[in-house]
Amino acid sequence: LPGLKMGLAPVLGYLIVEENFNVALGVFVLAGVTDLLDGFIARNWANQKSALGSALDPLADKILISVLYVSLTCANLIPVSLTSMIILRDVALIAAVFYVRYKTLSPPRTLSRYFNPCYATAQLKPTFISKMNTAVQLILVAASLAAPVFNYVDSIYLQTLWCITAFTTVTSAYSYYYYGRKTVQVINNK
Repeated sequence: LPGLKMGLAPVLGYLIVEENFNVALGVFVLAGVTDLLDGFIARNWANQKSALGSALDPLADKILISVLYVSLTCANLIPVSLTSMIILRDVALIAAVFYVRYKTLSPPRTLSRYFNPCYATAQLKPTFISKMNTAVQLILVAASLAAPVFNYVDSIYLQTLWCITAFTTVTSAYSYYYYGRKTVQVINNK
């Protein structure tokens, strides 16, 4: 269901920018439920897992998170500095994945082979803090979407969550830098 997440990203972005927070919160919850269901199915039924789905799911997550943070920033619900930090971390991770892909793909390195998920050459294993960071980022999105609905936009708790999210984002980025090669598993050198 990565396609559903990617399809919902612009819808959520539009709803947030148009300040239709009630509907946006409902669509966000729907996206979360379908993501959990997709993960459950992929883990429990081996024939439902595909190379394309495994490649697209993390990309769909990055697109959805980026759109949500930019939209919530445009709606003045998340600070620009925090959104910039999150997007810079994700861009750096994506660049690292492209670099690892290039280094682990044996010649001939053609565009069709490079972008073909059937030639799986390496897998990025998320660090523990990175998993925590993803959870914190999603909690902040949910809390920020709910803030105008339940009237707590200027809450100190929301501002504290900004700080926690900034901390986990920086710590997560550092963990990938520090652990480097330990987070990459070369699985096939085709």
